[in-house]
Amino acid sequence: MQFDLEQLPARERYKLVVSTVTPRPIAWVVSQDAAGTVNAAPFSFFNAFSDDPVVVAIGVGPRAPGAPKDTGANIKATGEFTVCLVSEETIHGMNITAIDFPPGTDELKEAGLSTVPSLKVRTPRIAESPVAFECVTHQIIPIGHHDMILGRVVSMYIRDDCVLDPAKNYVDTPKLGLLGRMHGRGWYVRNTDRIEVPRLTVAEWEARRKG
Repeated sequence: MQFDLEQLPARERYKLVVSTVTPRPIAWVVSQDAAGTVNAAPFSFFNAFSDDPVVVAIGVGPRAPGAPKDTGANIKATGEFTVCLVSEETIHGMNITAIDFPPGTDELKEAGLSTVPSLKVRTPRIAESPVAFECVTHQIIPIGHHDMILGRVVSMYIRDDCVLDPAKNYVDTPKLGLLGRMHGRGWYVRNTDRIEVPRLTVAEWEARRKG
């Protein structure tokens, strides 16, 4: 079935996109306002888009028409944020921070989570998250009622027991236990069900065709 997105209202387009673009990594974004009040919220319109420099992007919509979310307002005010990744151990805490609390609420306190200082930005990271990216604003691109916020990663934390070889930057990815966002309001996926399909060189492909 074909869907003409130019003819559908935004809510229906959203349903189609989040039901098909899966799984999506989750950006658990920590930000601060100009006074230093910390905010945390998860976003699944998120991914990495460059390695030189390392740039991640999150899509931040409004809380309501004309009312920006704290995350977007804070990043515009300070120019920095941290992106923490969600593991199975932190899923319930993440879910609490997704509640639409009134502005000024300490979501991390509500979730029983803690923060630790970042290395190169003022915004802290979530201590319980196994991976965190310290970001400064690279660019903010308005797209409809969303802002696509591009963050340049200036430092990265990975939990010690998940680093196989620091000298070679080898990471034990399965041990991180990261989750992805699926369709609907409460569905997530583990990364434990994997298949391996090795990349082919041209020579390997030609040999396979001839064989």
